[in-house]
Amino acid sequence: MEWALIGGTGVEKLPLKHSSSLRVDTPYGLISLETGMLGEKSLVFLKRHGEGHSVPPHLINYRGNIWALKKMGVKKILATGAVGSISADFHIGDIVLVDQFLDFTKSRPQTFFEGGEQGVLHVDVSEPYCPILRQRIVQCAENLGLTVKNGGVYVCTEGPRFETPAEIRMYKTLGGQVVGMTGVPEVVLARELGMCYATLALVTNEAAGITQKPLTHSEVIATMNMLGETVAQLIEAIIDNDIEDQGCYCSTGNKEAGMF
Repeated sequence: MEWALIGGTGVEKLPLKHSSSLRVDTPYGLISLETGMLGEKSLVFLKRHGEGHSVPPHLINYRGNIWALKKMGVKKILATGAVGSISADFHIGDIVLVDQFLDFTKSRPQTFFEGGEQGVLHVDVSEPYCPILRQRIVQCAENLGLTVKNGGVYVCTEGPRFETPAEIRMYKTLGGQVVGMTGVPEVVLARELGMCYATLALVTNEAAGITQKPLTHSEVIATMNMLGETVAQLIEAIIDNDIEDQGCYCSTGNKEAGMF
């Protein structure tokens, strides 16, 4: 199966046909996946937060998740994630195709390559999100009459708490435009294992200090439920007309280490 979807908050209920569950053994533990058909294409579906949204962002087994997808033969990953807007350009309900990130995580393992027998890899993330896959997403959205905002700087925080207004002002000063808790190290690990990766950042709220009302998880869920059908339609269109050779750098991201 060449395609995988990593579903974040609110995207745990993808309408897969002929679905089945399995567990994949990795060096980082057993990972639960779902396989099935979305439209006419096979897809591996990974619930980032586990069943019932039971795993907080800072405790997600990012290395196990990405390793399991690679073991399944996945070459291209679509990831969704709820984000807060810290830019006047992005509003609640927008779909943002981010192209850069700022990493403010603190305690997460960041790499598969930690020295010793594993070696060391200084992976290139000049274009962290696959440019070819992003082009396809934009084209599919246009064909469906959907608006996807192409380009944006994703700030990844440790969580699980929301950010303070002071932190949001800092992120904005540094060029951040949306803020979430799960995009890193996921995108980097995918590059280390030679997979194309793109994120559909779904704007569910305005960040602290941008709005004066308290932030709640229920607000995030409500907006994601509103976007769910649109996102599923877009994802089905993206994977429907496959390209075997994307001609991008992603597949050679780990060439130095000679892994996979």
